Amino acid sequence: MKLIEELVSTDYKFKGRIINLKEDTVKLPDGNLAKREVIEHPGGVCVLAITKDNKILTVKQFRAGPRVLTLEIPAGKFDRKESPELCGIRELKEETGYVAGEFKKIGEFYLTPGYTDELIYLYVAKELTFDKTNPDPDEFLQVQAIEYEKLYQMVKNNEIKDAKTVMAILFAKEYLY
Repeated sequence: MKLIEELVSTDYKFKGRIINLKEDTVKLPDGNLAKREVIEHPGGVCVLAITKDNKILTVKQFRAGPRVLTLEIPAGKFDRKESPELCGIRELKEETGYVAGEFKKIGEFYLTPGYTDELIYLYVAKELTFDKTNPDPDEFLQVQAIEYEKLYQMVKNNEIKDAKTVMAILFAKEYLY
């Protein structure tokens, strides 16, 4: 059975600074038509930054969507047409003040493919040296270096609910030692 939906038309409902909301009309595999609400997002990166003493850099910040404080790994969306690697290097420095001597892509994933095209690239950063932070004007963060085992327990106890951070913590052990 064919599983691909064929795009028939697109109607933009909202175009914003970060996201666009559109309603697509699609032809289903059985020939019927259906509507799909899709959020377009430029995509971004997240960085699993590992310190010399094998701690993981995290940022605590308020998130407007769920209206809660979250503990996350450094991350951000693409600016202009920058590459994922340059975005990750920039976001790591802006949010934590650290620059990596080793910076390597270890994966990519869709956060919620049911309604958004947002693709996140995951990098591991090692051989860190501190320079200075430079957060965006509307970004208020608290940087913490936390032991892997503590973060892993927080994931298991459902204390960390940010999907990109959960994925990174589950990947992390391979890059620690």
